Amino acid sequence: MDNATGESWRLDTPDLIQQIALLAYLNKGEEGERFYKLVTAGRVWYEVYRRVSDQDEIEAARAQCILAIAEYIKKNPKASQEEVAKEVGKHIQEFAAKVDAM
Repeated sequence: MDNATGESWRLDTPDLIQQIALLAYLNKGEEGERFYKLVTAGRVWYEVYRRVSDQDEIEAARAQCILAIAEYIKKNPKASQEEVAKEVGKHIQEFAAKVDAM
């Protein structure tokens, strides 16, 4: 699709909700204003929480852990269950250490 009429105009869910709230505010005045303020405050507080609580870094470390485990299994398809469990345990301990260091 052309970017002028396609994907670049698409809204993700939070943006769509905020736009609906803004439209309600513009069309319905006071009722819509409360809804718009609520949605906007919710988005702001969610973003502040994510930044303060290191959630993005935790999710990145989790993804890195999972990818490392998957890579080990892919490179060692004949590894025993004990070997896989040992490798998984190692990566989980590394993940836990990263989270504790945050």
